[in-house]
Amino acid sequence: MKKILCIVATLLCVSTIEAKVSLAQLFQSGMVLQRGKSIPVWGKAETGEMVTIRFNNKQYVTTADLQGNWRINLPKMKAGGPYTMTIGDIVLTNILIGDVWLLSGQSNIDVTIERVYPQYTQEIDTYENPDIRLFRVQNETAVHGVKDDIRPTSINWKPVNKQNAWLFSAVGYFLGKRMYEKNNVPQGIIVNSWGGTPIEAWISADSLREDYPQLVKRAEFFQNDDYVKAQAQANMQAEIQWQKILKDTDPGIQENWTSPSFDDSQWQTVSQWDTKWAVSPTTHRPVVGTIWLRQHINIDKAHAGKPARLLLGTLFDQDFTYLNGQQIGHTGYQYPPRRYDIPEGLLREGDNVITVRFINKYGLVHFIPEKPYLIAFGEDRFSQNPMPSDVLPLSENWQMQLGSEMPNCPSGDISLQNIPTTLYNAVVYPVAPYAISGAVWYQGESNTGNPAPYGDYLKKMMGCWRDRWQDQRMPFVIVQLANHDGRQQTGFPSPLTPQTAPMNSGWAALREAQRLTAKNDPRAELAVINDLGEPVDIHPLRKKEVAERIGLGFDRLIYNNKMELSPEVVASEVKNGTIILTLDQPIQSGELHEFEVAAADGDKVFQNVKASAEGKTITLTLPEGFHPMSVAYAVRYAWKDNPITANARSLSGLPMSSFELQVKK
Repeated sequence: MKKILCIVATLLCVSTIEAKVSLAQLFQSGMVLQRGKSIPVWGKAETGEMVTIRFNNKQYVTTADLQGNWRINLPKMKAGGPYTMTIGDIVLTNILIGDVWLLSGQSNIDVTIERVYPQYTQEIDTYENPDIRLFRVQNETAVHGVKDDIRPTSINWKPVNKQNAWLFSAVGYFLGKRMYEKNNVPQGIIVNSWGGTPIEAWISADSLREDYPQLVKRAEFFQNDDYVKAQAQANMQAEIQWQKILKDTDPGIQENWTSPSFDDSQWQTVSQWDTKWAVSPTTHRPVVGTIWLRQHINIDKAHAGKPARLLLGTLFDQDFTYLNGQQIGHTGYQYPPRRYDIPEGLLREGDNVITVRFINKYGLVHFIPEKPYLIAFGEDRFSQNPMPSDVLPLSENWQMQLGSEMPNCPSGDISLQNIPTTLYNAVVYPVAPYAISGAVWYQGESNTGNPAPYGDYLKKMMGCWRDRWQDQRMPFVIVQLANHDGRQQTGFPSPLTPQTAPMNSGWAALREAQRLTAKNDPRAELAVINDLGEPVDIHPLRKKEVAERIGLGFDRLIYNNKMELSPEVVASEVKNGTIILTLDQPIQSGELHEFEVAAADGDKVFQNVKASAEGKTITLTLPEGFHPMSVAYAVRYAWKDNPITANARSLSGLPMSSFELQVKK
């Protein structure tokens, strides 16, 4: 009998151990919970098990359902902390109550503090705030339906300082800082983004199925695990073989073209801005394979041996960069700026050699214009705003030699993060219903090739997120696409010529979809940033200013719905050979640029027109004899990829969004 009782007791003990309560990944020590709203807390346990939460001197109890899920909604609370929360044998400490913001989208959310550091060096070096906490959702995809939880992450509600924020979203960092300074309550920043992803990946299958069944079918195609695994393995083997052949056949590797003593006098001298050197003399197509460039620089005695930083602009595509035979940098793709540290003692007095080995699989090898190409010395060498005081500019001329020409690397696209619904399933569904104050959507570049359905996609995305959070009033700030000139991606010569003639622009059409979606949603605002972009960089660095405009959107949505943001047209008329646009607020007076007019009921060929602003009015002057029989005109503003001369601004300096509207006589 004693033996039986012992066995029963042992089984009960094992059952107790196995029945341990668990929490969703978002609930950890150091977290920030949303003030002024019911706070859902959830996790897993054995079916029927009682779960008890002790928090802020109160106790809350529930039981796990048949699937082992449990949830407790804590009551609304005021900002404060730190608090301790106990759930069974789990103890979470240092919990704050304040405002929580969810930031999502693609790579402009991903751009890190490390990337923008040269813009804000002193601020990032000195700023710390334990009341701002950072959480990064780990990237993951799901093709077979929604996931219960997100993956563990390395950034788990860490307080803001330079070290913790270094690889965190710059927009998230600056938004948390701005909202803390504005409201003086703790801030929680959840970043949930993935570079290069289209909006369709962030929308639920139920939201897409009726109007876009082909997108759901595309997602279902990738539910064949055997196919996905086989294709991934084939791609990996193709990459390994391609790289092996490249290495074995590249004379630069065999003959050590990185050596400072290597004789490059017979190499061709080329300008980095004349990309003819990147075209194969045999195929007359852009080189696939390797191209080597070398440049000699003279270092005087005062700078010899000193640590320095090589700024090599931005390059297309992959590079290995050497100084005097020693590798000082490597970047695997086109977008990151090349900022390579030169260690103490490597630069020598007299002749030094920079060698760049380009590896290219597609497109045209080129240097990105309007970027810094120099060596910076001194303590301020990490700053680019302002630029360092002691610099040695590089020459635009290089010695060039073709390395190894290669066939295209075979591959099949299985980038699951770009497939419809996969990110909603994996990283949106399981984050909800964590209580938040509002959401930021900073995406669109990957949809500019087909902007027509974007407005509907965006509406569906916000709708399914609100449904998942069970909050139809969830505020969204939509960050509009910045100005950008995509011609540089194909090696367009430097300097880029401004876009002056009217053009059909996928970027402008997508901006218009963003504008109209925000305008028609009472719980959404638009952050206009068509003055914060960089023509040659799809990842502009002025993220603090972007965060400020996002913050203004939340100020209006949550705290002050009467405040003015970017100017908007509220009325229009045709009068005495002019078109009069009436705005919702006064704007800066004077001559305006980037306005175009076409006959809406005719050929709809747009022409640039003169425009001027005074008070709340913009006056467009029609050319003499301009379609006198038309009954309506189409008006466009800033309708270009890169409307660099657009200058309609509010009195506070906020830019007006691009737009297209019809004005009837």
